Formats: sequence, structure tokens, C-alpha cells
Amino acid sequence: MSDLTLSQAIDNIYTSINNDNEDIDSHIAALKAAMAREGVKEAVFETAKLAQSNRQGRKIMQSYFKKKGVAVAFSV
Repeated sequence: MSDLTLSQAIDNIYTSINNDNEDIDSHIAALKAAMAREGVKEAVFETAKLAQSNRQGRKIMQSYFKKKGVAVAFSV
């Protein structure tokens, strides 16, 4: 998984979220590695692609990813 691009890693996160968070921790680790390789400080997710795109769902996601060392932002 260490060879994933940032966009591939983010797509894997979307898939995992839509599959009841299946293997989410390994996908977050791959995302973190991709961000480090590409020099990105914050992962940006589209709210329309999230299972829970309301404010509460976004805040829970931000909190969980922050615990894993990944800063998350959302685009419309």
C-alpha cells in the first residue's frame, strides 16, 4: 500500500467509509504515508462522497483521523 498516490489513498478511504469502515485504520495509515511522500499537510474530502456528510459526521471523522495523525478538511 505504500505506493499509493494521495488521490488513490483518499478513494480507498471513501470506499472503506461506504463499506462500514472496513479496514479504515490501514487505509488511514496508507493515506498518512502518501501525504508524507507528497508533502501534503491536510487531506481534503468531498462531503458529497461521505456516508454521513452532515456536520456531526464530519466532526467525528475529523476527530478520528486527528487521533491517527491526519488533518482533514472538507470541500463542497
